[in-house]
Amino acid sequence: MTRWVDLSRPVGPGMPVFPGDPGFAAEPAATVAGDGFAVTRLHLGTHTGTHVDAPAHVVPGGPTVEELPLELFSGTALVLDVRGRAVIDAEDVRPAAGARIVLLRTGWDGFAGTGREFDHPFLTAAAARALRAGGTRTTGIDAASVDGPGTLAAHRVLLGTRPDPGVVVENLRGLEGLPVEVEFCAFGWALTGGDGSPVRAVARPAR
Repeated sequence: MTRWVDLSRPVGPGMPVFPGDPGFAAEPAATVAGDGFAVTRLHLGTHTGTHVDAPAHVVPGGPTVEELPLELFSGTALVLDVRGRAVIDAEDVRPAAGARIVLLRTGWDGFAGTGREFDHPFLTAAAARALRAGGTRTTGIDAASVDGPGTLAAHRVLLGTRPDPGVVVENLRGLEGLPVEVEFCAFGWALTGGDGSPVRAVARPAR
C-alpha cells in the first residue's frame, strides 16, 4: 500500500501563528510521576498550524466545522502548481476546473519561521470565483492564507455558505513532492460552533 505523506506543520512552542491569533502554549495538567498518568493543557487558536477554515470564519451565521459534510475534508485532489506567482489570478486556476478539491502549490511553506511566511502569494477574488465556478469546494494552500493583506475577499468566495459551503485548508507543507492527482484527507475536530480547527492533513498518489 502506498504510504501517506504528512502535509501538516508541527505544532509546538515557538511556532509561527498568524498576526493577532493566539500563540501556542502547553503545560502539564497531570504527570505520570505525580498522578500516574499524563494530561497536557493546551492553549491555541482554532487556526493554529495546518488548519481548516469553516464558513463561520468570515460569514456571520455561516456553517461551523461540525456542521459541514465530511466529504469536504476528504477525496481526490488536484495539485495545481502556481509557484512563481505573487498574485494568483483567475487564469492561473483555470486548469483546476472540474476538481472538487484543489491544493495550490506556491512553494511558500519553505519560508516558515523565516519572517517571510506572511509575505506570501495570495488569490484574487476573481481566482476564488473561478475555482467555485469550476466546482471546487475544498481549497488548500501551502501558505498562511489564501488572501493578501487587509482583505478576506477570497475567503468569502471560497467558503460560501448554506446550502453550498466550502472549506479552506491553510498552512499545508510538502506539496512539491506530490503528483498532480492525490487522495487527500484533512479532518479536524468536531468542535461545536467551531469557525475552524487544526487538522492532520495527509495525501498519497491517487489509485
